[in-house]
Amino acid sequence: VQLQASGGGLVQTGGSLRLSCAASGRASSLASMAWYRQTPGKQREMVAQIDRDGSTNYADSVKGRFTISRDYIKNTIQLQMNSLRPEDTAVYLCNYHLSYNGFDAWGQGTQVTVSS
Repeated sequence: VQLQASGGGLVQTGGSLRLSCAASGRASSLASMAWYRQTPGKQREMVAQIDRDGSTNYADSVKGRFTISRDYIKNTIQLQMNSLRPEDTAVYLCNYHLSYNGFDAWGQGTQVTVSS
């Protein structure tokens, strides 16, 4: 499975961005998919996750501002990010996970920078 993320960029505080991640290869709709983010010196943080049944989970810091969605036919996920803050600045990484065998795949990351 290969993951290709896109949509990052530079935005001012309060602005919006939409990230996309496409899974190719032997991608399965049974996988959960998620967005993580990482900044230098900090642990990788789960931002939003969507399971195979469509249930979602968000980090407390993004609840009410970010929305994750999924196209099960195209094997893509999107992250709509609104009301962005400088502390949202990070490299955002797409994750694909199969719980039945523990398989994990990661995308290359896309930079999101929020200026104050």
